[in-house]
Amino acid sequence: MILEPAAVVVDRVVALALEEDLSSGDLTTEACIDAEAVAVAHAVARQPVVVCGGGVFARVFARVDASLEVDRHVADGELAGPGTKLWTVRGKARGILMGERVALNFVQRMTGVATQARRYVEALPPGSKTRIIDTRKTTPGLRALERYAVRAGGAHNHRDDLGSAVLIKDNHIAACGGVRNAIVRARTSAPHTAKIECEVDTLEQLEIALAAGADIVLLDNMSNETVAEAVKRTAGRALLEASGGITPARVKQLAEAGVDLISVGALTHSVPSADIGLDFE
Repeated sequence: MILEPAAVVVDRVVALALEEDLSSGDLTTEACIDAEAVAVAHAVARQPVVVCGGGVFARVFARVDASLEVDRHVADGELAGPGTKLWTVRGKARGILMGERVALNFVQRMTGVATQARRYVEALPPGSKTRIIDTRKTTPGLRALERYAVRAGGAHNHRDDLGSAVLIKDNHIAACGGVRNAIVRARTSAPHTAKIECEVDTLEQLEIALAAGADIVLLDNMSNETVAEAVKRTAGRALLEASGGITPARVKQLAEAGVDLISVGALTHSVPSADIGLDFE
């Protein structure tokens, strides 16, 4: 079971999107469509996809017109081929037309992310314990939806926000005067329940981070060979996360090198939206 975003979060995002699109009404629909006209429309995949966003799709139409009914034919996380009916909405035509673009914007984005996540997960070698994880490189305001889509695609989430974990990055290190200083200060000030993750970009920094007691070390923009050496030197003393320039082609090599995590900004920051259309009967 894939845990969906909280209803209050979905409602907030959907309300903002509808306000953006409908704050002045819908001149075309109101001029052309009789108020009592009814219709049935199907959201159809135009390409192979990992489906995501059925709940958001339904919520958009419910907020436009509570009398609209939505059927979900394909569950989030399932594969669907071109021509597959994913969701059906029926009821007053005006409401369907008013919600169409917003509903499609959400599900095209979410399905695109889920499809991309699945592509990376499937690049892992069989039986691998390495996790594919996302980053905070998400669309402002849509993080909860995009992170859900990552899970629907079979990948995992990194920290939700800046307050959910300690992750010392290069600029923290520069501001603190070095890797050791940053880790020591974090260990002293952070809650005892928080693990300390530190980014490094050289093997020398890795040794310092391990000696300072980092729980997780992020290997930033290292070659496959350097990552393999980092795994050897770490010898299980900390979890290792590979990041930077990750493509599906590199996933197998990094997993075989022995890293625990592979973080991929491309799961969310540069994903093409899936091609999904809404077809009226």
